[in-house]
Amino acid sequence: MKVTWQKKDTKQQTLKSFLRKQGVSQRLYGKLKKGYGQVLVDGQKTKLAILLERPVAVTLELPPDAIEENVAISQVPIEVVYEDEFWLVVNKPAGLTSVPGPSNSTDTLVNRVKGYFIEQRSAIKAPRIITRLDRYTSGLVLFAKHSFAQAQIAAQVGSHRMDKRYFALVQGQISHEHGFIEGPIARVADDVKYQISPEGRFAKSEYWLEKSKAELSLVQVKLHTGRTHQIRVHFSENGHPLLGDKLYGGERSLIARQALHAGKLGFTDPFTKKYLEFFCPIPPDMQLIIDKEFGN
Repeated sequence: MKVTWQKKDTKQQTLKSFLRKQGVSQRLYGKLKKGYGQVLVDGQKTKLAILLERPVAVTLELPPDAIEENVAISQVPIEVVYEDEFWLVVNKPAGLTSVPGPSNSTDTLVNRVKGYFIEQRSAIKAPRIITRLDRYTSGLVLFAKHSFAQAQIAAQVGSHRMDKRYFALVQGQISHEHGFIEGPIARVADDVKYQISPEGRFAKSEYWLEKSKAELSLVQVKLHTGRTHQIRVHFSENGHPLLGDKLYGGERSLIARQALHAGKLGFTDPFTKKYLEFFCPIPPDMQLIIDKEFGN
């Protein structure tokens, strides 16, 4: 991995201080001192104990993360939405688990992405998943190509500054064009379900009504927090379970999985400072219902 920053002023600053301000952790700096990777100033390799006194280009070069031998390789193709030197955005199909686990350790999205990089003969051997989706939720998933990129994006993830938008088909007629649902979410004891509970963690969802009729509504939802099953719990406990969501009481005659799709993802690239925004069309199983129930 290689990233270059510009020091634009003439103020004296140690190279260590400059790197720390760019997000280089104390741990990573310690590894750099021991020979892990290298730092260049205006293209020339330099010692870390120097003083920067003029505008310069500071480049950090890090070796690829070590391959994770315990993560199996799947050769099943992935749908790439976007790729650059730091990030990979893919469209996860419904029914595919995001990460390996006891029930599936060989053909999850992570396994397929690892296989993709190997097929591309890429130096990337340990891609880092940043956003996850439930198995039966489709849509956009972000990967970082290096652990340093993962660390750089962590602040946006932790503070929910990423703009993640979902499209959901929910039962019943939503009465407001725009609104918020707030309710602390906790896991139901001895169950895989979650519920709104005073003992839960604060959760906030924002929605916009796209289409509506007496029996069905299409909503766009933005998450202001990232609780497990948040959209599914918030709408089901407000009398509007997601269509097809067996776990939370959704009607399954039209679709056999929760009708939920991560259709938009936006974030600021911490390296380039550019805002990146991606869109992914609603998949056919949901679009067929939308066309049938609401017209084209």
